[in-house]
Amino acid sequence: MKLQRMNRRAIALGAIAASSALVLTACGSDDTSGGDGGGSASSTGAASSIKCDDAKGQLLSDGSSAQKNAIDAWVAQFSKACGVQINYKAGGSGAGVTSFTQGQLAFAGSDSALKPEEVTASKKVCSGGQGIDLPMVGGPIAVGYNLSGVDNLVLDAPTLAKIFDSKITNWNDEAIKKLNPDAKLPDLKIQAFHRSDESGTTDNFTKYLKATDPTDWKYSGGKAWQAKGGQSAAQSSGVAAQVKQTNGAIGYFELSYVADGMKAVSINTGASAPVAPSSDAASKAIADAKIVGTGKDLSLELNYATKADGAYPITLVTYEIACDKGNKADTLPATKAFLRYIASEDGQGMLSGLKYAPMPADIIAKVRTTIEGLS
Repeated sequence: MKLQRMNRRAIALGAIAASSALVLTACGSDDTSGGDGGGSASSTGAASSIKCDDAKGQLLSDGSSAQKNAIDAWVAQFSKACGVQINYKAGGSGAGVTSFTQGQLAFAGSDSALKPEEVTASKKVCSGGQGIDLPMVGGPIAVGYNLSGVDNLVLDAPTLAKIFDSKITNWNDEAIKKLNPDAKLPDLKIQAFHRSDESGTTDNFTKYLKATDPTDWKYSGGKAWQAKGGQSAAQSSGVAAQVKQTNGAIGYFELSYVADGMKAVSINTGASAPVAPSSDAASKAIADAKIVGTGKDLSLELNYATKADGAYPITLVTYEIACDKGNKADTLPATKAFLRYIASEDGQGMLSGLKYAPMPADIIAKVRTTIEGLS
């Protein structure tokens, strides 16, 4: 089993490297030229199982920066197999949904399900249909920190709420000391970073705070940051970069953005032990999700207040948003082929090696069926 995991991770990392080369060739313009591909995949490896059908040309997409590392890996394999170029801008969930409802994208990515008013707006571009949510990528929202001399840090919902609302401002605060009796916490100001753009990551992070500590977190929530104070940066990559270069910093972003110079907080949920973010720990939390969408919509309700042992509570699910009916004729074949691939066993199988969590089997089975019905 260990060898298999190593092999999957090697494949995933290779895919990212290939994707980086693809992005460089497309840099500088949204109107990038695609190949004339189509037909069945003939490449070896993961690409050999991709069903291209009549996919051709190029697709423009935008949205969640949370799933960017997964999208990059998937695009590398799909483009190699089908000759279709996919330009995913990762401008944030808010930007993606807005552009989708304006008819600018083949599909969008969002870490929050469509709101009723967004569904209504989508009907103007989905002729005879509407935008629907297809849960595709799961993962933990890590609370990353950069604090010299502190390698293991435990926080809970009340301390996080107060830190990100500027009510706890120093690392040697008594509340943090109580949770970390063996840590050498410095007398140093906390530099808390949040997203400057509208973000599904913000939405899910604040839903966790609201669900678990409504006494300290009194904000209504949503994609836009509402709390007082702190510093901001655009996209997950921007917040992560600020935390990485600032001693005393803390921020929230997907686990795949935790890199050298940063560590991730373990969360005291009330379970038998604090839970660190991981793909497995996120999967345990997402397995408790319920489908609450109606019709072909598959939006989920997550249990942010879980206290199950080993379940990491600050999770998100990224949805791919597409028209159930009324997709543009020139992009429908490629959109269906790409979504079919990323929902497949091969596509979902890459996620754990990239520090994401695949969708539970019963949920992804419904996603696959829905994709086949897109028209």
